[in-house]
Amino acid sequence: MGTSEILLQASGDGASETGVIGNLLEEFGNLTAAQAAAVEQVISFVFAFAVVYLIGKIVVLPLLKRAFDRRKLDRHAQKPLLMIANFLLLFVAVAVAFGAADYGNFLVSMAGIAAAGALAVGLAMQNVIRNFVAGVFIYTDRPFKIGDWIEWDDGTYAGIVEDISLRVTRVRTFDNELLTVPNSALTDNVLKNPVDADKLRLKFVFGIGYDDDIEQATEIIIDEAERHADIMDDPGPSVRLTELGDSDVGLQSRIWIENPSRGDFVRTRGEYVTAVKQRFDAEGIDIPYPVRTLEGGLDLGTPSSVVEPAE
Repeated sequence: MGTSEILLQASGDGASETGVIGNLLEEFGNLTAAQAAAVEQVISFVFAFAVVYLIGKIVVLPLLKRAFDRRKLDRHAQKPLLMIANFLLLFVAVAVAFGAADYGNFLVSMAGIAAAGALAVGLAMQNVIRNFVAGVFIYTDRPFKIGDWIEWDDGTYAGIVEDISLRVTRVRTFDNELLTVPNSALTDNVLKNPVDADKLRLKFVFGIGYDDDIEQATEIIIDEAERHADIMDDPGPSVRLTELGDSDVGLQSRIWIENPSRGDFVRTRGEYVTAVKQRFDAEGIDIPYPVRTLEGGLDLGTPSSVVEPAE
């Protein structure tokens, strides 16, 4: 093929491409006013959606994550909240795009359908939604966190929190049983978190006899608290006479431990009570137990009514 033929072919290809572009421009020029308006609406929708969604991704979500970090939410708790925020951002971007594209009638229709669907779903999933909302409150109010020892239902249940989700919380009991607890059960009732603060007060009532020396027993209780390495000196231990029982005098000891956990609570209390009991025994202070006295007689009847034993 000669050079002239190649140039002619190339020029022909270029002419064909120019012709295609020209045809497209001509077609756009032939659009009716309604078609042009529809194209403009689509462009407005895409542009508005992209702008709002990108602003949310670049500005809003990072600010929200920083707010979670300032509240010291762990990453496990942040993940579902960020997913919800991302979904809301997508919803807002679509709503703004519909408004920018002037799809008012379509948006109203979609809103009606969405409201009817939400009502049906809400009626069918009341408990799920209730637990979901309770999970959001747990994330925001932070009554406990993973690793905390909690008690609820008047102390019927207790354990260490292992996992927190938006519907349920998983708690490992001290018998190594796993409890899957609906979040509403933890937000609708009183919940105890003994390890929320940096120190915890322990109380125990020692019963001594009425004939024992109260001051001597008080000194022993305080002295054994001061000897224990894990019992705080500030605030220091204290003793109060709180009970006058049927057979004993109740002295309530109040001590404090630092950075409490369930293991520290049980161990410290056991060691302390054992030490006081041993001192009481060594110094002759009695820890009485309840005594019941039965009064009255036993009527066996006349001798003739007594049945003789069989041979």
